[in-house]
Amino acid sequence: MVLVTGASSGIGQAMAAVFAANGFNLVVTARRISSLDELADKLAREYGARVEVIALDLTTDGAALSLCTEIEARNLEVDAIAHCAGFGLPGGFLSSEWPAQSALLTLHASVPAELTYRLLPGMIDRKYGRIIYVSSIAGLVDSGAGTIYGGAKAFVVSFARSLSREVRKNGVHVTCICPGLTRTDFHDLPALKQSVRGMPDWLWTDPSRVAQQAFDAVMQGRTLLINGWINQVQVAMLRYVPRAFLAGCARLVLRSIRR
Repeated sequence: MVLVTGASSGIGQAMAAVFAANGFNLVVTARRISSLDELADKLAREYGARVEVIALDLTTDGAALSLCTEIEARNLEVDAIAHCAGFGLPGGFLSSEWPAQSALLTLHASVPAELTYRLLPGMIDRKYGRIIYVSSIAGLVDSGAGTIYGGAKAFVVSFARSLSREVRKNGVHVTCICPGLTRTDFHDLPALKQSVRGMPDWLWTDPSRVAQQAFDAVMQGRTLLINGWINQVQVAMLRYVPRAFLAGCARLVLRSIRR
């Protein structure tokens, strides 16, 4: 089975659909049980997938352990994980209270690492595993997306690369994807919605496209996937242009678009 976190919407929901369409049964988790139940019914009808629903807030203390304990209690074997849960915060580092910043770090960095730590041994024993981490272009380029958010996503990129080298000999493929702007409810907070106001359509990607690219990449054994040509150009420029200059250009472009 494949465990998909953040499966109630956005990239997580799209990822669950892609795996189901390719013959996987699923464990889906998020906070909103009604959305998970709707997703489970849809995937069962359309693809004949068995879908186990576990409603959980992964930012709470001990949530990753609780999730793995429940998976074990249901006698489920997890052969793949898609770490898709996430949220953003508006403004700079001091614009949000620390509990919110801490929750972001937990969800984006600590929880994926702990879930992998607890579920990876079974994959190694069975000599088969597929793990997808959803990072962001903000983890590679200082795009002004937020200090804690960018830092957490940079950790995900580095962690995935290191883990890939460590476990590929065991039949486990690890892929980190770095999408840019994606049409999800990620920006539903008023302040975040304001931050992307005026962004042209060509900068945005559909979550189903991101999910399909991620699935293809992990099955092919690719360690890092940068989604979208504009994001690939930004990363390629890092080889030749100082990061500080690129960051300044990005901020100027964002300001001009938002006016």
